[in-house]
Amino acid sequence: MLIDRFRLDDRVAIVTAAGRGIGAASALAFAEAGADVVIAARTKSQLEEVATQVRDLGRAAVVVAADLSDVGVVESLVETAVREFERVDIVVNNVGGTMPMPFADTTVKSFEDAFHFNVTTAFALTKAALPHLLESGNGSVVNITSAMGRFRDRGYVAYGTAKAALAHMTRLLAADCAPKVRVNAVAPGSIATSALDLVLTDQTLHDEMVSKTPLRRLGVADDIALAVLYLASDAAAYVTGKVLEVDGGIEASNLDMHLPDL
Repeated sequence: MLIDRFRLDDRVAIVTAAGRGIGAASALAFAEAGADVVIAARTKSQLEEVATQVRDLGRAAVVVAADLSDVGVVESLVETAVREFERVDIVVNNVGGTMPMPFADTTVKSFEDAFHFNVTTAFALTKAALPHLLESGNGSVVNITSAMGRFRDRGYVAYGTAKAALAHMTRLLAADCAPKVRVNAVAPGSIATSALDLVLTDQTLHDEMVSKTPLRRLGVADDIALAVLYLASDAAAYVTGKVLEVDGGIEASNLDMHLPDL
């Protein structure tokens, strides 16, 4: 049955920034598909809630509460997965994010921090997991980039540059890791998670974003989780080095920061 190719029975996935939003939804999608998960984020209480839901689905979950901007911590996730489950089949590099800021106010440090948090962490975790992904026979990496990695707008020089780099790193790693490990990415548009709290609580901003989105709604975390599940599973066995755009059809930023000319 074709639908069976979406199954992840007895595979092990590492998902970063999995305490809420896209990361949590992806971990739960994996559990529904039959995988065990190692989930990491800063807030232990959020992770425990997700872990409880995973266990309610009949799968195992290991919680790692840590600051994922620390590359050493990111690399230790692989050791945890191997210790607990003796394998790693899937890595989802979801950790990232940077607040919009005018270019004139963006310091070199904040620019470098954005690159480190969004790109270097994904590089480090993928590199640490590679030996186990190669052994898996079903190795798959899914990076979470952003529509802003291909759009241009004011206020996103750090975030947009980092996400564009993550998208291209996806393509390069796919070449390096072929044929045994597939590497792909999802580029979300405007997703109704805590990252959009300001928009979700301001009706004017919310309506502006919806009106500029062809599908006339904001995305939800499950929209991205389903794309992540596809790319991680054998349903996407002939897909590597691709960035899947899940953005409601937008071809430009749908939220004007209203930053003035310099």
